[in-house]
Amino acid sequence: MRAVIAEDLFLLRDGLTRMLQAHGMTVTAAVENGDDLLSAVNEERPDVAIVDVRLPPTFSDEGLRAALQARKDHPGLPILVLSQYVEQLYARELLAGGAGGIGYLLKDRVFDSAQFIDAVRRVAGGGTAMDPEVISRLLARNTGDGSLSALSPREREVLALMAEGRSNAAIAQRMVITERAVAKHTASIFAKLDLQPSNDDNRRVLAVLAYLGA
Repeated sequence: MRAVIAEDLFLLRDGLTRMLQAHGMTVTAAVENGDDLLSAVNEERPDVAIVDVRLPPTFSDEGLRAALQARKDHPGLPILVLSQYVEQLYARELLAGGAGGIGYLLKDRVFDSAQFIDAVRRVAGGGTAMDPEVISRLLARNTGDGSLSALSPREREVLALMAEGRSNAAIAQRMVITERAVAKHTASIFAKLDLQPSNDDNRRVLAVLAYLGA
């Protein structure tokens, strides 16, 4: 797997590079700003881009804007966003395409290398890796929406876990309920959100995320 990293802090950039290499991945470029990210993606055509939200020169939204541009130039490019903040607007923009290969992790909530590497591989494989706090903020943004507000607290909990990319079995284990109960909650969620049911875990998660990001 080939990765490009965009992170302005040298120590974190170097640490990410070493971590990925230690798990058998190749870092084809490690850059510190959005322009260099776009150049690296164009030249290297990586399997995944790992991008910090705030990059030079203004440290506001350069990373996200560059990531969105890179995904526009290379449709389907897997992107894993790293941030200290939940940038709701850009999370919605990234999710709006519903094409998969998207992740959004909060730096201070990545607790070990296994968690991070799993997220990188999941995103590179076309799946999703969303931090629960990001999902929570997106859910909160839709509190006033009629269909979403119709969900029960239990269904909202299932929805959040679905959006993290978890299977029915994983949700059942986390909530300490049966898979049959999860399936019933899922069917109810799809009905209330007017989403077509699907047996494909990735497509169902993308459908929910696309709805939340609409």
